[in-house]
Order: sequence, then structure tokens, then C-alpha cells
Amino acid sequence: MNEHGDIGIPEAIAGCGRRLREAREAAGLSLADVGARLKMPVRVVESLEREDWSRLGAPVFVRGQLRSYSRLLGLTTEPIMVASGVAPVAPAELQPRTYTPPMQRIAEQLSRRLVYVVLTAAIAVPVWLATRPHLSQVVAQTAPLDVSLPQAGDPSVESAQPMVASLAPMPAPQAAAAALSLVLDGQSWVQVTGSDGRVIESGMLAAGQQREYPLGSVSHVVIGNASAAHLRLGGELQDLGAFQRANVARFTVSSDGRLQPAAE
Repeated sequence: MNEHGDIGIPEAIAGCGRRLREAREAAGLSLADVGARLKMPVRVVESLEREDWSRLGAPVFVRGQLRSYSRLLGLTTEPIMVASGVAPVAPAELQPRTYTPPMQRIAEQLSRRLVYVVLTAAIAVPVWLATRPHLSQVVAQTAPLDVSLPQAGDPSVESAQPMVASLAPMPAPQAAAAALSLVLDGQSWVQVTGSDGRVIESGMLAAGQQREYPLGSVSHVVIGNASAAHLRLGGELQDLGAFQRANVARFTVSSDGRLQPAAE
């Protein structure tokens, strides 16, 4: 392994770290100054200038950190990306679904509805026929009710207690199920693992995209370029600073909606 980490960058195209270091020194900034402005640990800034990608995680994180560092120093990001040799993450290839002709879909929907109607009629009609004679007898035997209103001066009226309406509050409607909502201001790599261990989401998402996951279906979340992400739980904005390291947020989600830092 060379000094550029395990991504395998040829020596001929290395040099983005040197450009960043020279631009930083020309701007009169120290490593600590850069770390404070970008909210990065100093060791991450050192790794970027040394082109030691092995300490920085996945290539998508390396590209995001290089882009942030270049913008801070006023450098054009594209030459830095090319010089780094870190290839962009290709989007997942979508597999086409089996095509179903429109007429076939309509025929399938009609057949399902017809089966439902037939089953309903097969159950409801015998029940109605069985109860019809009994209902007729009940109606014929019912006598009219003779209701007399109480007269003034009746002792039973005077001793009657007034009725008081209950002031008990009506039961509150059940709150809508909470959900985990993610909105991105910039391009970011996102990985979401479900409570059953299955990967729900994994890949690069573009700026402006939004994802929403029901509470209880998510157990682990990783967000690259976390400074461009907005996470809401049940509509309430969450602070990712406690889970963020080198602009990457890692956290777990409990079944009752609590966020906890995830072990790296």
C-alpha cells in the first residue's frame, strides 16, 4: 500500500493533497483552523493533505470531504477530484419490471371485483332470507306505546333530581404514527438498515430528494455529508451533531423513537 491508502491511486495523478496544503498555507490557516471551519477532526484534515484515504472510510465520504476542503480554500473542485483519483459512486442500476399489457391488468381487476361481489351475495342473501319471517313476526306483535307526560304538582316530579351533563373531556384522537423523515440540501450517500437487519436504502441521493420511513422499521442509519441533511422524527427536527464525525452521521433508532450514537 502506498501513502495514498488502499484505493490504489497512481503516483502520476497524485497531488491533490499538496495543492490543498499549499492553498491552506497561502491563506494563513492552520490545520486546526480548517478543522474548526469544516467541523472536521484535525486528523481528517491531515489525511486529506497526505492523501491517506484508508483513514477516511468509503470513497463517497472522501469525495465529499475533498469538495468541502476545496470550496473553503476557493479552489475549483473538479481538478481536485480528478487529481485525487477517487472515482464517483455509480448509481444503482434499476432492473425493469415485467411488463403487463393494460387490457390484462383491467381484466384481472374486474375478475377480482366479480369474485368479491359473488362471495358477498352468497353470504348476504341466505342470511336475509332466513331472518325475514322472524322480523315480520316481531313487527306484527309490537304494540303502540302509551306514554303519559307528568302533570304539574305530581310529587314524583317535585322530588325528581335534576340531571347534570358530564364535563369529562372527550378522548383525544390517536396521534398519527411517527415517521423518520430525511431531506437533503446537497448530494449525500445514505444507508438505512431495517429492524430485521435488511438494508432498506443504500446509495447516493441527489440534492432535494426526500425519504420517509415508518418508526419501528429502521434500526441503523449512516448519512454522508451530514451537514446537508435535515432529519425529522414525527415532524420535529433532530440535531445530528451528537452523531456526526468527519461530516458523517451514524446512529441507531429505537422502537420508541430515541436516537443513539452507533458504534463504528
